[in-house]
Amino acid sequence: MHIFITGGAGFIGCNSATYFLNKQNDVTIFDNLSRPGAQSNLDWLRQNHGDSFTFVHGDIRDSAAITAAITVAQPTAVIHLAGQVAVTTSVHDPRMDFDVNALGTFNVLEAVRTAAPQAVLLYASTNKVYGGMEDIVITEEPTRYTYRDYPQGISESYPLDFHSPYGCSKGAGDQYVLDYARIYGLKTVSLRQSCIYGQRQFGVEDQGWVAHFIIAAVCHRPFSIYGDGKQVRDLLHVTDLVRLYEKMILNGDKVAGQAFNVGGGADNTLSIWREFEPILSELAGRPIEVDYGDWRPGDQHVFIADITKAQNLLDWTPQMSPKAGITDLFHWVTTNKQLFQ
Repeated sequence: MHIFITGGAGFIGCNSATYFLNKQNDVTIFDNLSRPGAQSNLDWLRQNHGDSFTFVHGDIRDSAAITAAITVAQPTAVIHLAGQVAVTTSVHDPRMDFDVNALGTFNVLEAVRTAAPQAVLLYASTNKVYGGMEDIVITEEPTRYTYRDYPQGISESYPLDFHSPYGCSKGAGDQYVLDYARIYGLKTVSLRQSCIYGQRQFGVEDQGWVAHFIIAAVCHRPFSIYGDGKQVRDLLHVTDLVRLYEKMILNGDKVAGQAFNVGGGADNTLSIWREFEPILSELAGRPIEVDYGDWRPGDQHVFIADITKAQNLLDWTPQMSPKAGITDLFHWVTTNKQLFQ
């Protein structure tokens, strides 16, 4: 297979690239290297894989550039990961957010439609397309919040409700991806991803909270928890995510035109501090102190993806538990502390 990855020097992108390269597939990475850590990830790929992959320095906002790259590659699959990833950034600069997430995704779709219509296209959407979900009843427990009526989490049938410029731009891409399967018969799939974490994630306060907390703890930096720390997320390790990507590519006709909620599911949840802190403090060998700030607007008390659809259709299930994945990431950050200085 030939796998074309937009944002291939990002966290998920470089993990995807190395997975498919290790299986002797051809890989093309298309990235503008604007994200912190992207150059480091690209260097790491070159150290491990030499010149066995193709790198194209380009921007998805440039329709001619992405079309030319896909025309040359003629990929089996396009994994579209390039994007603006932070809600706060979208509020500060909504035009840039739109250009990258909405227009950029449109450019990728058009490139596939005109130059490689046979390719499976996987789009990294987000659970933010479901908005604030204010109608859901939340119950409070000693260390976490829970859904009263959704024991398996939120399914793909839950109504879409785009909040924030980020939610609108990613949601626009999500709907374009689904419509290009309906209108043009392309094998396009939208993956509404939850909390993805793992090695080579350069997490910051606005995005990638698991890595951000671990990096701060290892480097003895102060960091803040917004709210009371009982907010719950379902965690999916990047290795489990990339296995799902492969299954979707191999079953492109079966999954075309569909949306999937993708996360750790109900069996892999953690409250972001009350349950995370004991694991992190044990790994660090000392109590981890944090500052508490006010709740951030739109912050969900709970988000858990119902992953039943992907499990049933593709015989896929997450294998890495949150504790095992957090331990793995902690040891990677500790070993590579120089990357975070």
